[in-house]
Amino acid sequence: MEQLHIELKKLIIDALYLEDMSVDDIETEAPLFGEGLGLDSIDALELGLAIKKQYSVVIDADDTQTREHFASVANLAKYISANKA
Repeated sequence: MEQLHIELKKLIIDALYLEDMSVDDIETEAPLFGEGLGLDSIDALELGLAIKKQYSVVIDADDTQTREHFASVANLAKYISANKA
């Protein structure tokens, strides 16, 4: 799971063009939105597309659990692990 956390952090940096950040700057359990990394809804869309492309996992925007899946790198990793083909 640790490897997936690192991959997701790299994906966030690349997909959202956060060139001034490194993998070490993103905490695994920290919130991705609001007070944490400070991402917004457009970032969520971009990240969702990147995850679909990289892992063939679709995160349904209309799912009531979507906010929870995007809450942190750890939550994204759990969701991807559970739903990877």
